[in-house]
Amino acid sequence: MPVVQKDGVSNWIRRDPKDSMRNYLKWLGGAIVVLIAARYIGAQTIWGFVLDAPAQAADFVSRSVPPDITYFRRVLPALWDTVNIAVFGTAGAVVVAIPTALLAARNTTPHSSLRALALTIIVVSRSVNSLIWALLIVQVVGPGLFAGVLAIGIRSVGMISKLMYESIEEINREPIEAISATGAGRTQVFLYGYVPQLLPVFVGVTVYRWEVNIRESTIIGIVGGGGVGFLLNSAINRLAWDQALVVLIAILATVVLAESISAKVRAAVT
Repeated sequence: MPVVQKDGVSNWIRRDPKDSMRNYLKWLGGAIVVLIAARYIGAQTIWGFVLDAPAQAADFVSRSVPPDITYFRRVLPALWDTVNIAVFGTAGAVVVAIPTALLAARNTTPHSSLRALALTIIVVSRSVNSLIWALLIVQVVGPGLFAGVLAIGIRSVGMISKLMYESIEEINREPIEAISATGAGRTQVFLYGYVPQLLPVFVGVTVYRWEVNIRESTIIGIVGGGGVGFLLNSAINRLAWDQALVVLIAILATVVLAESISAKVRAAVT
């Protein structure tokens, strides 16, 4: 029987037998699912490699230290390429995301069919990881920075559009109605009623997505998207762990710096 605290006094409440049975069946069902999943994972796992993991990790550390500092001369240009992928990918996504968000929001879309099309674009963009987008785009336009920019941009459209159209639907209607009552046109209503309320959200979402894209653009080079990921993949394939460690340190420093900039910008606009 559960104990209920009321006014500092403990009261015993008798639990209904049907509720107890339902709770028991829920826990039993959950335990069965966990056991089945554990058995399946265990059957697909090569336990010899797992047991050898500590020795492999120690070998990796011994090969990585000390890092090859001279390799920074190759890493820095590639790191600059990675930042450019994130910047241009985010900028391209913003250009597409703004009209998509306006079409997706119930209170700004001109027709339900256009809203359905915009929502489809958002779902497709968000459903596929940027690494997969890069893998597909490289097959079309070839490897390089342009493929990375397209992959980051396509992936970013979904997130920016979704957060933007949700903000548009939740906008305060009073300023808009007041501006409309003065006889202002639709363009003026949008510029003076919608934009001032949406601008902080837009800046915050865009900067946050840029921060995310910095992290993602460091990886897509592995599949041919350009940037520092290409060097990381090359170092791993050559078993040059001291150079791989240099790349990882550079990526970590870049991500930390991007998060710091993003946090300061978002704090300034909120």
